[in-house]
Amino acid sequence: MSIDRISLTTLRLFVAVAEEGSLTRAAEREAIATSAASRRLNDLESGLDVALFTRNSRGMQLTLAGESLLQHARRMLLAASALSSELLEYRRGIRGHIRMLANLSAIVAYLPEELEQFFLTHPDLRIELEERPTGGVVRGIQEGWAEIGVCSGDGELGELTAVTFRRDRLVMLMRPDHPLAGSGPLAFADTLPFDQIALHAESSIFTRSQMAARDAGRPLRRRIHVPGFDAICRTVQAGLGIGVVPEPVFALFGRAMQLHVEALTDAWAQRELKLVWRGDRPLSTAAQQLVDHLRLKA
Repeated sequence: MSIDRISLTTLRLFVAVAEEGSLTRAAEREAIATSAASRRLNDLESGLDVALFTRNSRGMQLTLAGESLLQHARRMLLAASALSSELLEYRRGIRGHIRMLANLSAIVAYLPEELEQFFLTHPDLRIELEERPTGGVVRGIQEGWAEIGVCSGDGELGELTAVTFRRDRLVMLMRPDHPLAGSGPLAFADTLPFDQIALHAESSIFTRSQMAARDAGRPLRRRIHVPGFDAICRTVQAGLGIGVVPEPVFALFGRAMQLHVEALTDAWAQRELKLVWRGDRPLSTAAQQLVDHLRLKA
């Protein structure tokens, strides 16, 4: 049996056996007779000419080859499920499905309004938008998990095609009663004596902050890591520290919380967000329409 002849039913059974540790329970889960399930599994191992499980009194455990196949099988089944969902949408009259990756800044500050405008002229399209840090956006586009991405322009973009999506600046968020309030604009080095609220370690903003602290020869006093900009605003409001955010985030969240910002004078505080895609393969019609819309806003 060659790889291209393995059925999705067999892959689902294989995954079920791996997860259940029992052929009987896996057969019940997949609504297949135990004898038929056993035959499918034996045919799979014979066809691949490799043992996928060890069988003992405790059940069935994956071999190293089985563990490798399990990773690929899960991805293949996920892709098949996504394909089925997309084709169902076409049958229902929806004419396109776009997968898009974006970093937190783009999703919070810019994309909601842009996508609202896009849907006014393309109501039959669907967009699956996933948040990832800049490195994850680049990897996802390179590996084909999505067609379009928005990420920080100072990341390593490889050979992806990239155009400017937005320009903004980073500011230091604080309470109005903080010692730094009213003393700006500030060099980031001037903020290092104070506790700071940081985004997750993979974010480009946190990476920039770390590099700036290193260049200044001083430690970055991270009091807490939080998952998003709303959490930064809330923890700053609670007096737990100060935090670097994009200026639009202050307009969206911080002002309503009666917080204060000071501009940062560092060159890295001036940012570009990039719209990226693979230039070595054509975009789908739907994705190209979205790229054309977003490029008009650059």
